[in-house]
Amino acid sequence: MLTNFDLEKMVDTTDEWIRTRTGIRERRIADADTSSSDLGVESARRALEEAGMAASDIQLIIVATVTPDTIFPCTASLLQHRLGAPRAAAFDLVVGCTGFVYGLAVAREMIATGVYDHALVVAAETLSKITNWEDRSTCVLFGDASGAAVVGPVEEGRGVLAYALGNDGTNAHALMIPAGGSRLPTSEETVAARQHYLTMNGQEVFKFAVRAMAESSEEAVTNAGLTMQDIDVVVPHQANYRIIEASAKRFDLPYERFITNLDRYGNTSSASIPLALDEAVKEGRIKPGDNVLLSSFGAGLAWGSMVLRW
Repeated sequence: MLTNFDLEKMVDTTDEWIRTRTGIRERRIADADTSSSDLGVESARRALEEAGMAASDIQLIIVATVTPDTIFPCTASLLQHRLGAPRAAAFDLVVGCTGFVYGLAVAREMIATGVYDHALVVAAETLSKITNWEDRSTCVLFGDASGAAVVGPVEEGRGVLAYALGNDGTNAHALMIPAGGSRLPTSEETVAARQHYLTMNGQEVFKFAVRAMAESSEEAVTNAGLTMQDIDVVVPHQANYRIIEASAKRFDLPYERFITNLDRYGNTSSASIPLALDEAVKEGRIKPGDNVLLSSFGAGLAWGSMVLRW
C-alpha cells in the first residue's frame, strides 16, 4: 500500500492537495516481480470459482490492459496457458480505462451470435510499471489491480441490455506513452528522456471525461429503453471524485447511487470498474433486478457505457 503521506516523501506534494483534487488517499502497488498476468490469473480464478465453472469450460479469453507482460504474445495467451483453458481463443484489448466495458461488449456479441457459450473478460493493470515517480501530476493518481468476469447466456431481460462505445482520436496525445512503439522505437535517447512513462494533459482529459461519460451513458440508457431515473446504481470509472460528482449532476441522480472506492485504490485503469462492481455486489449495494450503469473513459480518447440488469 502506498499512501499520500508516503508520496509526500517522494515528490513535492501533500496529502491535502491529493485528497482535495482527486479524492485518493492510498493505492496498491505490485512488487517488482509481479506482472499484469500474475494479477489477472488471480482474479480470473476467483471469478471462475464464483461462477462454479472450470477454466476448461471457457472458450474465449479477453484481457483488457495497457500494461501487458510483453508487447507480444498477448497477455491473454499467458492467462490461457496458466489457467488451463486449452479450448479458449485469446486476445488483448488496448483501450485504456474503457477496456473492461469494451471487453464485455465484445464477449456479449460473440455469445449472442452463438459463436461461443462462455467467455472470460479480465482487466489487469500494473500501472506502477509505467508511472514516472518523479512526475507529481501523475504519480499520485494510479494504482495496480485486476478484475474479472465470466460472461455467458442469461434469461431474457437480464444481463447486458445495451451499450455505447466511441473514440475521438483528435486528442489522443492527451493521454499516452510516447515511446516504445513503431513510431518512436526504444533507444538510448527515449530512455534517457523518460518517454516510456505515461504522460497526461489533466485539463484536457477532465473536460473530455465529464462530457463523454454523460453523453455515452445517456445513449446506453436510451438504447436500453430506460430513463436515467430507472438506473439504480452507477459504477463509474474510478479516476477522480470531481469527475464522478460532475457526472452525478449531469445525470441528475443522487450521489448515493454512485459506487466509489478510488480513495483506497486510486485510478486502476481498466480494472477500476470490475473492482468497484465486485465490492458493491459483495456489500449488498447491487441486488438482483437492479439496473446498473457502467460508465468509463480513457486513452484514445475513448468512452464506453453499458447498462446491465443484475
